[in-house]
Amino acid sequence: MNPESHHAPAPTRPGEILRQLGPGLIITATIVGSGELVVTPKLGAGAGFTLLWFMIAACVLKVFIQVEIGRHTVTTGRSSLRTMDLMPGPRLRVSWLLWIWVPMFAATVFQIAGMLGGVASILSLAGLSLPKPALAIGVGAFTAALLVLGRYKVIEVASTWMVVAFTACTMIAVGALQFTPYAVTAGNLAEGFSLKLPPSFTVAFAAFGVIGVGASELIYYPYWLLEKGYARRIGTNDGSPGWRERARGWIRVLHADVWTSCLIYTGATLAFYVLGAAILKPKGLDVTNADMIPVLSHMYIETFGPWSFWLFLIGAAAVLYSTVFGATAANVRRVADALEVFGVRQYGDETDRQRTLVQLSVAFPVLWTAIFLLWGEPVTLVFVGAIAQGLMLPFLGFLALYLHHRHTPREVRPGTLWRAGLWVSAACMTVAGGYQVVTKLLP
Repeated sequence: MNPESHHAPAPTRPGEILRQLGPGLIITATIVGSGELVVTPKLGAGAGFTLLWFMIAACVLKVFIQVEIGRHTVTTGRSSLRTMDLMPGPRLRVSWLLWIWVPMFAATVFQIAGMLGGVASILSLAGLSLPKPALAIGVGAFTAALLVLGRYKVIEVASTWMVVAFTACTMIAVGALQFTPYAVTAGNLAEGFSLKLPPSFTVAFAAFGVIGVGASELIYYPYWLLEKGYARRIGTNDGSPGWRERARGWIRVLHADVWTSCLIYTGATLAFYVLGAAILKPKGLDVTNADMIPVLSHMYIETFGPWSFWLFLIGAAAVLYSTVFGATAANVRRVADALEVFGVRQYGDETDRQRTLVQLSVAFPVLWTAIFLLWGEPVTLVFVGAIAQGLMLPFLGFLALYLHHRHTPREVRPGTLWRAGLWVSAACMTVAGGYQVVTKLLP
């Protein structure tokens, strides 16, 4: 998947750079719908303000890994799976790292199914007369139709607007919280940044895998970079000064894309966490399979009043669906790539590849729907995916370090400070993943 020669210098003016953003916004849509809406309030309801610092760290630290993997993609044109196939070590047709990825992908299938079930639950609460299984089937069918007919731009615009509206309302809710009995105090903030740990840290480590950029999003992101065209504009590395200037320029755009999206989802993460800690914990509420949406709606009802229940339903449906939509679109591209990387099939031309994308765009929504109909527990399904992503994070950290030291051209290699941040990020991801191995997989 080498970049085609459509060379173009990177924009330098802020307005021009903003118009080139997009891959990170799609990732943001995926992030807010799963980790931020479901996992983060649940964590706040359990731990209170104690882990406020942890929320920020979970969002920011993984950005270093995201940028490094993205840097490799835009300078080489390689997709995520083809990049993972570069890892040294044992090979069985493909790199051992790709075989590690396979079960993680299988587990995240359950996470997306949980989000689809969440959308169906909201539609049921909104008063639609159809049974919940029928609503789930309808959501799956709508997703398939939208993906079959859509293109990158449709996905980018839809995902962005779905998230922006609900995130804005949630941040307003945090402001309105100060005029209620649940107002956040200076003592709450001091507790939140005291670097203390709650008695049970298991849920927090599970949440680390899905809050901010999770393992799935780290693997999704390069596909959206390729679709946006950053790599095409840089072109193949011929060692010329022109390539070096284009690469440096588009990497700056990459940084702008990543950090802009980080700012958005970090703000959303903190907003949802604060509402969970300030409202759900004092009320003794927990986010469970049986009453996920009614419990979460208290975050709006206690700040805006009873009428906001409907506002929450609309917003929650939008962000949950943005996750279903964005994750399905990304997985379609990822699995189409995997079929070729694993040698299952070879595409004769781009038309052949597009045909596969259409087929997968129908098959995946059917799969999500079937899993939800069989299990029917959205919160549990989301946490299955969260745990799997947490286990995958150390390997992606190692991948980023390997790319930085062995495959990043010296002309675009970052400085010492960035390298230090990359090592810290990889170390934290290793600790989080190791904790889950010890607590979840070992007897």
